[in-house]
Amino acid sequence: MLDQGDVASEEVRFQAEDGWELAGTVYRGAAPRVAVLISAGTGFPRRFYRHAAAYLAHRGAVVLTYDFRGIGESGAEDLAVSGIDYPDWGRLDMTAALGCLEQLAPGVPLTTLGHSIGGQFVGFTQNHHKVARHAFVAVGNGHWGVHKPRNVPLELFWWWGYGTYCLARYGFIPSGGLWGGEALPPDVFRTWRRWSARRSYLLPDLVSGRYPHHFDEPCSPISAWVMSDDPIATITACRDTLSHYSQAETHLQVRTPKHLGAGKIGHDGAFRKGHEVLWDELWDWLVDGLLPVETQHGQLPSGGASGSV
Repeated sequence: MLDQGDVASEEVRFQAEDGWELAGTVYRGAAPRVAVLISAGTGFPRRFYRHAAAYLAHRGAVVLTYDFRGIGESGAEDLAVSGIDYPDWGRLDMTAALGCLEQLAPGVPLTTLGHSIGGQFVGFTQNHHKVARHAFVAVGNGHWGVHKPRNVPLELFWWWGYGTYCLARYGFIPSGGLWGGEALPPDVFRTWRRWSARRSYLLPDLVSGRYPHHFDEPCSPISAWVMSDDPIATITACRDTLSHYSQAETHLQVRTPKHLGAGKIGHDGAFRKGHEVLWDELWDWLVDGLLPVETQHGQLPSGGASGSV
């Protein structure tokens, strides 16, 4: 066990219901008031979230970060033939991680903090009903049409040029080059591309019954944070995602880099070191359901989204 001031971190291994072994790190502070499951964005390893995880643990949380199957230390021997599909990360991995956290922090309220796809996939999680509250950061529809226009040419090349080439040459999406994340399984990329090519995103696959899901079931309250300079998870993209949770009370917060004391935030900067201003807001929401004063009036039930700048 490694001590980091008053926060201790420990590596853990746990299994999904199909037997896939997943790697995680648990962070513990003194006298925990809440348990927080941090679910990563596509291609992000769990170590990327270590600063936010340690900070929340310091405030009084038990925090679990983990690698989705095929990513980081939850990798596959041969990614090209691993058979990993995108929704597996929610239906199997997030479900298992939440169960692991429940065992690590018995009797403590369970919450989730999702980055990008880590928020989108709450609706695939089988034990979502055990969660008291969800926080989404940089979460939104992956369709290029609801992203910032300057990002569209790069996205289209990624989907239909670079990605297609990588699948033909390697059988998966390797790390490096145009893709700065961890290597991606081929079916993760194909499903992500299929969804992102249409404005309705994942909805047709839910309606058709292609993937078991729980998006249409009652869900615990969700508050989502959008960064104003994020080219991907824009306000429109985030509202799309919140609308998938039709039975949930939802809230939408918009934050500028200036508000957080940063030059830029973008799609992943909120989890980089030094953003305690945002992490304090996440803490207040996850522990007590408190939102910034300027948004209190905007709380709307049944999928309504409130906004503030």
